[in-house]
Amino acid sequence: METNYKQPQKKKKKKKVSLLNILGGDILKEEFVVKQSKLIIMIACCFVLFIGNRYACMKKITRIEDLKKELAELKYENLVILTKLTENSRQSQIEALIESKGLNLSGSNSPTYEIEK
Repeated sequence: METNYKQPQKKKKKKKVSLLNILGGDILKEEFVVKQSKLIIMIACCFVLFIGNRYACMKKITRIEDLKKELAELKYENLVILTKLTENSRQSQIEALIESKGLNLSGSNSPTYEIEK
């Protein structure tokens, strides 16, 4: 003789979520939080990765901006040096420099010509 005894079902008591309950840590023992703990941990890890990625990107952007400023400064410096080189490599400047140094050199009076093979 088999009797089917119905076990009494547990009534779910809805607890009030209060500030004291949250601050005391009792909310971590709630059934919903326990069931969803893996999801909560995964979301927390995603937040940490997102914040780390954003920080790394901000560092790279700052570095790129610094390099752009340095590049502009170097381009300006290059332009100044090229201007001085062009000015000093003119024939009149070279002749004046030779005379000021007292070297016994002079420019050719005859025009240049090509020797053909």
